[in-house]
Amino acid sequence: MQTNRRKLLGAAGAGALVAGATPGLALADGHGAIKIGMSMPQSGPLGAGGQAALLALRMWVEDVNAKGGLLGRKVTFTYYDDQGNPAKTPGIYTKLLDVDKVDLLIAPYATVPTAPILPLVKQRGKLLMGNFSFQVNAKIKHDMWFNNAPWNNADGWSKGFFDSGVKAGAKTVAILASDQEFAQNLADGAREIVKQRGLKLVYNENYPPTTKDFTSIIRGVRASQAEIVFVASYPGDSVGIVNAANEIGLGSQVQAFGGAMVGLQFTPIAVNLGSKLNGIINYHTYVPGMDMAGTEAFLKRYTPRAIEEKLDPLGYYLPPFNYAIGQMLEQAITATKSIEDKKIAAYLRSNTMDTIVGPIKYDSNGERANERLVTMQFRDVADKDLEQFRTGKKQVILDPARDKTGSVVTPYAKAKTAK
Repeated sequence: MQTNRRKLLGAAGAGALVAGATPGLALADGHGAIKIGMSMPQSGPLGAGGQAALLALRMWVEDVNAKGGLLGRKVTFTYYDDQGNPAKTPGIYTKLLDVDKVDLLIAPYATVPTAPILPLVKQRGKLLMGNFSFQVNAKIKHDMWFNNAPWNNADGWSKGFFDSGVKAGAKTVAILASDQEFAQNLADGAREIVKQRGLKLVYNENYPPTTKDFTSIIRGVRASQAEIVFVASYPGDSVGIVNAANEIGLGSQVQAFGGAMVGLQFTPIAVNLGSKLNGIINYHTYVPGMDMAGTEAFLKRYTPRAIEEKLDPLGYYLPPFNYAIGQMLEQAITATKSIEDKKIAAYLRSNTMDTIVGPIKYDSNGERANERLVTMQFRDVADKDLEQFRTGKKQVILDPARDKTGSVVTPYAKAKTAK
């Protein structure tokens, strides 16, 4: 539950909320509450996803406090709106540590807002639970970083996508990526795959994150005559690129289009784009029908809450994995009987966590050792129909083999009309 309303965050200009402070909860050991803090975009381009993720974390706080808290202490949850702006997150996390005196930290959603805080967190010797970042710790090498995401490196993101094009005989590649850390990390990985597979890179361009009109860019992609078009983009960009590709066309030679487009997993975006999604091959974290019973049970509780709060009603992408952050902290704190960062980190490094998104095991960099990211293709998607996404019929899983529900349809022009 939410116990106090909006506060002002000084120079950072973000809103602060405190959740999960359950009135009247007995404290068995006489200590105060266990304080968990983070920032999360609740406005701006990542705001819709961030609000849905926050609901999941609030649900975990409610659940754990209903069971008596952790170590006999209630859990409180403080979060600020970073607006998806990396300039705001260092100030927010400094305030969380120095003013709010939180015990444990969760990272903001996404790579770009997370990257600026890792040096600070490492310097302070604090554990940081990652939140859908990509390779953000590759250079910092913080030994108390643990990412909740179901991926590890670019191969896990892109293998299924490139396989789809190569199987259709494609030999040329266009790479289009936003000029910021997340997309560039993915694009670098994609370029390595292109090199390893002996493909020819015929278009290799970055665009400013502020880009709104993608028509000239898509004309450039089309002129390259690329047979595989790999895109690394954030939500607003993804919408613009899909719209431009549908308006202008990519050419009859294209076998695979998509790859790493963030936002197509969000229900409001998918519903608004509708039939324009057809034929796109993209990554996803969960598609209905996957063998993930814990996720399905969670979503049954999440959906009515999300509808009530006017958030993403399906919540497939971020919410289950944010709830899993809480579960991992709960298991580590309970097992170690401690909230010391180093003890929790040692436990997370050495054990497999049981979560609603399945077992989570970490490698030495704090990334998933047992990644489970799927490559899927949109097919026969209708316009303005939310209900169609409640099953996996319109999102055919191509990879990995354990989750596969169908075979890829190529070329892209044919896949746009395939059922």
